Amino acid sequence: MSRLLLNCDMGESFGNWTMGLDAEVMPFVDCANIACGFHAGDPGIMRQTVALAVANKVRIGAHPSYPDLVGFGRRSMACSNEEIRDLLHYQIGALDGICRVQGSRVAYVKPHGALYNDMMADHGKLRAVLEAVAAYDRHLPLMLMATADDSAARALGDELGVTLWFEAFADRAYDAAGRLLSRRLPGAVHHDPALIVEQALRLARGEALSASDGSAVRLRAQTLCVHGDNDSSLAAVRQIRQALDALTAS
Repeated sequence: MSRLLLNCDMGESFGNWTMGLDAEVMPFVDCANIACGFHAGDPGIMRQTVALAVANKVRIGAHPSYPDLVGFGRRSMACSNEEIRDLLHYQIGALDGICRVQGSRVAYVKPHGALYNDMMADHGKLRAVLEAVAAYDRHLPLMLMATADDSAARALGDELGVTLWFEAFADRAYDAAGRLLSRRLPGAVHHDPALIVEQALRLARGEALSASDGSAVRLRAQTLCVHGDNDSSLAAVRQIRQALDALTAS
């Protein structure tokens, strides 16, 4: 069984404003998606978070977004494909420079927030993101959302020579197409730790999940996104790590 990598958004503090429990979560994850200054983070926060990842032997991923610091990168922006390529290169390069000073490198790219959602909904934007990654370093994988039918994304990745890491979520409900249920709908977010761990295990085993309409949906995921911004989410990350390690060892 291939190991399901745990990834977590980190480095999302800014100046005197603190967000997340990065130091507590880092020992339990495999991949740290580090904000690059456009939705959160600043040079000092980036440096500290990279150092934390290096100390814990965690892979470092660039977490670029639209230039939306006020909206935390959660608002779509009318950026051209050229602008998308430019803003990715700017942010990946900034984080990669900080990594190199500390003897490391950016190991993958995971867009944040509205940019992530827009590339999943718009094939042209996904191409722009993939072209940006390929131009910077064709060996960097791109992390994107696993859905019931990933064939179009896989074909585009093959065309441009970029490895794709599909990610799933243990604490979110899915619709029949394998897309995340809107947070505005009841039951979209799981809060029961037992349910969250069970969904993580089902994803790790390659088993089908129960969609919001009761149908079965199967996701082929290489990585699982976990959240560590409060004490309860930190506890869930620990339980998921223990459960996945036990599954891999069995």
